[in-house]
Amino acid sequence: MNTNSHPCTRRTVIRSLVGGSLLLPGILSELLGQEADPLAPKRPHFEPRAKRVIFLNMSGGVSHVDSFDYKPRLIADHNRPFQVPQRMLEAFAPNNRVVEKFFKRPQWAFKQRGQSGLWISDLFPQLAECADDMCLIRSMRNDHPDHFQATLGIHTGSVTFSRPSIGAWVSHGLGTVNRNLPSFIVLSPQLPYAGGQVWASDFLPGCHQGTHVAPGPDPMPNIQRRQAALDLQEMELGLAQAFNRRHLAQRPGDANLAARIRSFETAFGMQAEAPEAFSLSQESDATLRLYGLPRGSNRGFGWQCLVARRLAERGVRFIELIDTGASGNWDSHGDMADHGRLARNVDQPMAGLLKDLKQRGMLDETLVVWTTEFGRTPFNTGRDARGREHHAEVFASWMAGGGVKGGFGYGESDDHGCAVADNEVHIHDFHATILHLLGLDHERLTYRHAGRDFRLTDVAGQVVREVIA
Repeated sequence: MNTNSHPCTRRTVIRSLVGGSLLLPGILSELLGQEADPLAPKRPHFEPRAKRVIFLNMSGGVSHVDSFDYKPRLIADHNRPFQVPQRMLEAFAPNNRVVEKFFKRPQWAFKQRGQSGLWISDLFPQLAECADDMCLIRSMRNDHPDHFQATLGIHTGSVTFSRPSIGAWVSHGLGTVNRNLPSFIVLSPQLPYAGGQVWASDFLPGCHQGTHVAPGPDPMPNIQRRQAALDLQEMELGLAQAFNRRHLAQRPGDANLAARIRSFETAFGMQAEAPEAFSLSQESDATLRLYGLPRGSNRGFGWQCLVARRLAERGVRFIELIDTGASGNWDSHGDMADHGRLARNVDQPMAGLLKDLKQRGMLDETLVVWTTEFGRTPFNTGRDARGREHHAEVFASWMAGGGVKGGFGYGESDDHGCAVADNEVHIHDFHATILHLLGLDHERLTYRHAGRDFRLTDVAGQVVREVIA
């Protein structure tokens, strides 16, 4: 039999099953895709400035005073004593909470960059070339000085309980424009602090959970079709899905079962589109050089950034890139020199991403967000200390494209970078602003669960309108 010319399709099989009374006729509209679809494109609350987000997460805590927050006074007061407020001592181990610490100057020189004159250090020399596209926020604050809780906070708004990730909220609020790819994808070589909770959907429908992709020769295992004949595979899967839907109809309200069924549907579409999206064979040598990526390479942050651009082109709504994981990251307690190694891994790829998006006309509709879970202390226990501790009281993040002001700095820390001095941006404010740029009102983007309406920003958060172009 020539299976390639087999006339059966998923729809014809479903109709035959209904005609033969194998399925309840009332389920027919569901089986033919007429039911409410949680991933269907949704209208935003108001006109958006951005259509998608690329979220760059540096795991471990990047030092703000060595990168984006220039503090001349910190340089002048190197090794001078500082009486540490009690709340800041929580960043130190319990046996190291002596009040008197000593200021530590930045390890990299700062320069004013671009026409805007933003101060960016030599830690990120290539990214600094994009200063006029960047909106620096130098007054960020998280609610916890430990990695696990702070990582949850920057992703979910909660440092105490697991909650849906911001990517899941965006998928819930806007749906997807490409059902052949997940609406929320996470590119990460290793699991970060808090593991899969970083991209979980929690109480939101499971279809909004992030899909984890690890760089390597097989980023999405088992994506190739086992059935050579496409139409025969469609018939087989249609039959399986018909019985899955019948099973679901007998178990109304089973969100996990519904999500799994939808994941099968998405997986079928991904067989056609995902291999091409993750293949860089058609990218030019010039583009690969822009990201610092050797031809044929399928690892490293350059690969992650270039794949992120390709996924953005193909309609993926929220793409997160994590540079390392729960180890080997920016947690430079012992020696800040390790920041240099980590920066070399991401500097050119991030600059390449911004330049590539800009030259393709995509940056205006793509919000690029760079953040870390917290900063690092401007002081340490001993004089001439080599490392820095955790610091959630103030740190730096930046955005680019997607409706934010380029070449703009917002918020200030104090003279030494110890605490917010002006225009604090709490993580709830940060999230509210990202949602606003996507056309979503953070107070209206809610989900009913356990008898109350939940939202990403809990009961707080203000849009930072000063950063919007």
